Amino acid sequence: MGSMGRRLKKLDLAAAAAHTFFVANPTHLQMREDMAKYRRMSGVRPQNFRDLETPPHWAAYDSGLELLGRQEAGLALPRLEEALQESLAQLESCRAGCEGPEEHQREEEEEGTGSQGGLYEAIAGHWIRVLQCRQRCVGDTATRPGRSFPVPDFLPSQLRRLHEAHAQVGNLSQAMENVLSVLLFYPEDEASKEALNQYQAQLGEPRPGLGPREDIQRFVLRSLGEKRQLYYAMEHLGTNFKDPDPWTPAAFIPESLKEKLREDQEQQPWDHEPPQPKPLTDWKDVLLLEGVTLTQDARQLNGSERAVLDGLLTPAECGVLLQLAKDAAEAGVRSGYRGRRSPHTTHEHFEGLTVLKAAQLARAGTVSTQGAKLLLEVSERVRTLTQAYFSPERPLHLSFTHLVCRTAIKGEQEQRMDLSHPVHADNCVLDPDTGECWREPPAYTYRDYSGLLYLNDDFQGGDLFFTEPNALTVKAQVRPRCGRLVAFSSGGENPHGVWAVTRGRRCALALWHTWAPEHREQEWTEAKELLQEPEEEEEGDEEEEEMSSRDPSPEPPSHRLQRVQDKIGKPPRVREEL
Repeated sequence: MGSMGRRLKKLDLAAAAAHTFFVANPTHLQMREDMAKYRRMSGVRPQNFRDLETPPHWAAYDSGLELLGRQEAGLALPRLEEALQESLAQLESCRAGCEGPEEHQREEEEEGTGSQGGLYEAIAGHWIRVLQCRQRCVGDTATRPGRSFPVPDFLPSQLRRLHEAHAQVGNLSQAMENVLSVLLFYPEDEASKEALNQYQAQLGEPRPGLGPREDIQRFVLRSLGEKRQLYYAMEHLGTNFKDPDPWTPAAFIPESLKEKLREDQEQQPWDHEPPQPKPLTDWKDVLLLEGVTLTQDARQLNGSERAVLDGLLTPAECGVLLQLAKDAAEAGVRSGYRGRRSPHTTHEHFEGLTVLKAAQLARAGTVSTQGAKLLLEVSERVRTLTQAYFSPERPLHLSFTHLVCRTAIKGEQEQRMDLSHPVHADNCVLDPDTGECWREPPAYTYRDYSGLLYLNDDFQGGDLFFTEPNALTVKAQVRPRCGRLVAFSSGGENPHGVWAVTRGRRCALALWHTWAPEHREQEWTEAKELLQEPEEEEEGDEEEEEMSSRDPSPEPPSHRLQRVQDKIGKPPRVREEL
């Protein structure tokens, strides 16, 4: 028994250590796999998955939110109250460290203030640095371990959770106390005022002495006093101060600073309203004329600059491209990915084929020239229609084209907890905690529009979904089918992912477009030149005739594309410009 107990204790610590790492690194694929293995072990229980490093206020807050999500407000209340008290305690601990010599030395090195000036200047500089540090403690406390940015309005959001939970269990006095505390931060908040009126009506007679929480009153009054001094120093002494709180009253900000601060505030992601969907204009008729139907627009997809278009491929064309992907895979082509495992999940095989590799294989006789030519033609078809729909007055260029297949690995789908492709944006680095999306490397910052053209639907899972910037709340979901194009702008307004493919093989053509001519896909031009050799053209003509005899009804792709281009203007000739 002693030996068994020691083994169970080690297993408990191993599960806790894995969970701790996973909390700070949620996209780490190997740790996702390890977590799934621990969950399948008979000696591991849910309580073993505890965080060994998360500060107490975050652990209590997350526990309270989880209980609220299960509609267990009574159990959530002690954890939410603990989270608030621990948050305030963490703030005090952080503030105490602001008067230590290490903090002052760091600030002096960064700002170059040192001991310049006389005694009064040194005293003023010392005090300003202390106040700046204390104000930063709000952001430090609101930043999760492993994250780079704080959760906005962390204290007011905790108070909102508390007053709602108290109301659910009938603690109206405590609900009033917490909603009054929210109003200290946001006196004009309509939702809070409405809740306050509701609680007062339910309580009936006024309760003497019932007001905001004393700990929150002290916090707000002290913080406002510090802000007043810092804004004064900013206006008259030329110091810097980045206010961490969106709730600071406008009256505290000097008029001479308001314009600059307003610009800074507008850059906060939670203050942004999503861009409004563009109204459909004459190019909607262009799409309909070509047999392409608009299945869902941005409004129906609960977002902006996104659309679902059907009818871009015939069943015969889907079959040709599926065969192309299969032939290339059997030839051992992986487009740079080592092995057969997906770069995004260990539970799927991943096969990718570029237009140039397809052309090279066609020249070698490994795949059909018809398929390689169709891949080129379809990618241009998608580019033309994407430009027609989203950017009719500004040319779009293909920046990358990738024929991708994801195949579920048999025997590895039980208790699977990952995604086929994690939530991301295509031209910026998404930070789910703040909703910010940083358009900087390693993101492909030159991408402006994205497209996914599906080739089949005979598989399980694999739906595309769009989320809120928090990467958690799903706003829309699209089921793949032959000839269906999902097109959308590539920025942080369109975070998206792919549900796990749990059975079968899912194939799609992934395309990215750019406004920048210098980032156009040079391999596309090289592939076109390879496929324009006389012998290859003759072979392609024979194969096209064969496909037409099998399915004579669809209009040839080149004719459909030409008529669209005639409507919106011919695209730039890539070969000549390069």
